[in-house]
Amino acid sequence: MSADFDLAVIGSGFGGSLLAMVARRLGLSVLLLEKGRHPRFAIGESTSPLANLLLEQLARRYDLPRLLPLTSYGPWQRTYPELGCGLKRGFTFFHHEAGRPYRPAPDRSNQLLVAASPHDEVADTHWLRADVDEFLMREAIAAGAEYHDQVTLAAPEWQADGTANLAGERAGRPFSLRARLVVDATGPRGFLSRALGLSEVPFADYPPTQGLYSHFTGVRRCDALAEFRHADTPPYPLDDAALHHVFDGGWMWVLRFGNGITSAGIAVTDALAREIGLAEGEAAWPRFLTRFPSIGVQFAEAQQIRPFAYAPRLAYRAQAAAGPGWAMLPSAAAFVDPLFSTGIPLTLLGIERLAGILEEAWDRPEREARLAEYGRTTLAEADATADFIGACYAAMPCFPVFAALSMFYFAAASYAEMARRLDRPRLAGRFLAMDDPQFGPALRRATAWARHNAMRARGSEAAAFADRVAEAVACRNIAGLCDPAKRNWYGVDLNDVVMGAAKLSMTPPDMLSILRTAPWAQWPSG
Repeated sequence: MSADFDLAVIGSGFGGSLLAMVARRLGLSVLLLEKGRHPRFAIGESTSPLANLLLEQLARRYDLPRLLPLTSYGPWQRTYPELGCGLKRGFTFFHHEAGRPYRPAPDRSNQLLVAASPHDEVADTHWLRADVDEFLMREAIAAGAEYHDQVTLAAPEWQADGTANLAGERAGRPFSLRARLVVDATGPRGFLSRALGLSEVPFADYPPTQGLYSHFTGVRRCDALAEFRHADTPPYPLDDAALHHVFDGGWMWVLRFGNGITSAGIAVTDALAREIGLAEGEAAWPRFLTRFPSIGVQFAEAQQIRPFAYAPRLAYRAQAAAGPGWAMLPSAAAFVDPLFSTGIPLTLLGIERLAGILEEAWDRPEREARLAEYGRTTLAEADATADFIGACYAAMPCFPVFAALSMFYFAAASYAEMARRLDRPRLAGRFLAMDDPQFGPALRRATAWARHNAMRARGSEAAAFADRVAEAVACRNIAGLCDPAKRNWYGVDLNDVVMGAAKLSMTPPDMLSILRTAPWAQWPSG
């Protein structure tokens, strides 16, 4: 092992390996260290349009062409068919009541479908992380990063010049080295949180939640079950999505990969976790399936292929995300919940910002100030995400309120994606548009209302909330959201983008011209 590096990245998941590749393209010497070995199980498997665009932009800016096929389903299947991948056409939600079979309401008020792509070729993906993380680790090595696994590290010691001394052991042999910057990519409660003795700062007004999850085979498709079928034709196949079963006290994810494996797990409040004995792990699973009969039907023939993982506490927030000579990726600084697939885009936003610091301020006096600002932004976005998702938990008993509240996420994400597509990144702003002077405060008012009122909101009160949400998101709604005529099914219609051109500082004719020629738009023929 060499002794001196510009950058030491601790953790070789997708985020750590990607940052290592970017740093190598910028000419920095990089050490990538891993406690375990690849391939290994990991969750955080579902992408989104914004996430894939961020990955594409990083790959183009830093000359990483082998990553480009990973940014949409069609090219991935043609280029890397051996890597586990699932088709994600959108977000599917079904609302369940304990002890009752699910039946679609005629007005679709107990379900929500939001398409993210018009067809499979340009669709988003689910990542089988064991495959994807190992692939990216090998790409980092090919880019020139020095990689070592099965490493145990002691706490770093910083010198007066800002250099970190790292000492540890690998395969029974001690080592020591120096790095000018240390980045933690080990996940929540990870290396630097422990080594620096950083306190955990709970998210304000966030419900304590627990998780139980595994991988399965034999999970039946909802669109093949009578319980979930609707007389109308949905905008995409129900299961080719991030499928969510929502209920009072939590939710379940079901993510399908093309190799027959399905990732599934539940995230529930402490109260529900105690009721079903979640801490017992595998023994709690059949109790959960019995509680929700239609989910039980979907998993009647399922076989788990790895031990259940139990998380006694899902949410985590460190007191700091950066300091002199160190930084955490967003995935190490904080974790909220898998709901709405926020983890991958937040991590990619962090990598984009760190890459900017490495590119623009590496040997400049402002580097530490830039790192400090990065740390503040990382935690502010985590706080905003937790505020939103915490309110979604409060709204889960009343699905019309939950569906309305979700429009903030879909409006902000689709707007940010389009702003970046149109080379207007300044319009995209921060995650969930938290820095928008109109959208951000409106979101915070809505989450506060949902926390205190969603549990008992029904009928006209829930409808009035949905009307307020529609008005609040209008400034960023370019996806035809909040339209009562669509009855909770939102397909992709680029005419909605054309009609919303002014919100992106464009005219409708100019927008139409771009959409008709842009390869990413895939405007339908005719």
